[in-house]
Amino acid sequence: MNATSEAEILSPRGAPAPYVRYFGWATLLVLLTFLINNVLIVWYDYPTITSLFSGTDKRAWVLAATYLLALVGAGLLVQRTSTRTLRYDAHMISDFNAYLIRGCYFAVLFVGVADFAIAFLRVEGLLTSLVSGDMAKELTRSRFIGPYVHVPLILLGFVAALFSRSLGFIWLALLIVVAELLIVISRFVFSYEQALMGDLVRYWYAALFLFASAYTLLEEGHVRVDVLYAGFGSRTKGRINSIGCIFLGIVTTWTIIIIGLGSKQAIINSPVANFEVSQVGTAGMFVKYQMAAFLGIFAVTMLIQFVSYLFEAVADARDEPGKREVAAISH
Repeated sequence: MNATSEAEILSPRGAPAPYVRYFGWATLLVLLTFLINNVLIVWYDYPTITSLFSGTDKRAWVLAATYLLALVGAGLLVQRTSTRTLRYDAHMISDFNAYLIRGCYFAVLFVGVADFAIAFLRVEGLLTSLVSGDMAKELTRSRFIGPYVHVPLILLGFVAALFSRSLGFIWLALLIVVAELLIVISRFVFSYEQALMGDLVRYWYAALFLFASAYTLLEEGHVRVDVLYAGFGSRTKGRINSIGCIFLGIVTTWTIIIIGLGSKQAIINSPVANFEVSQVGTAGMFVKYQMAAFLGIFAVTMLIQFVSYLFEAVADARDEPGKREVAAISH
């Protein structure tokens, strides 16, 4: 429920806040630039920014220029929308982040079901009876399944997210329960168990918790030590939240992103680039590389949501109208 009308919350015009808006939008545009450059470095062998100092590859200047363009672009955006309210920006950013999360949930649903089916057929030796020998051989290789099975399903998930407003927490939790139930029934009733069954549960569990974090932040669901905070006024809470967003939230998420995606051999980039699978190999699902990517998705969606939360917090500190009233959650 909102403290004021929806029209007031979504009103694009209000008191200017150029500095905080520039900081927020610059953060988002630099994040987008970083992710694009990461693709160029990992998949197209571009040099890292650090190679600027050695001067061995001129393409490093291209990457450096994109960051400059991001900073300039943020300035132009803020200048052209100088009267736009912080709450309007926060609402728009949250909506976009919600779409990203919806797309990720649909993606893990489609990939989970498809990869589980392929893994089952592979383990039971049924692939050759359904597809040609060459295709059956390809379906035992993660480097084939990743780009030619998983990637199209991931894209399909983001298309499906355009037509759904549900973030999918409830039905994904239900699917995890169903998957656990199937493990129990197959193990204790039919004495049948395969590594792929546990892989599916872990895959969906990881998605449920990591993708839900940004939405939990939006709904004030994260645990907060509020012995003092609960007694503060709205403006004081806004100041505290804005400081926390910058020095705890944004800094932490950037640390995860830089460590996880900082080079081709980084802890997220390396398994994704190699379509890494678990130690059980062909006896399990080929989704381990995606579970590494989940850490990056967690950090990216949390960073986006922290920017939105920062705008809301500064608006609260300035006592601007349209404050979202979130129902209290017991911890």
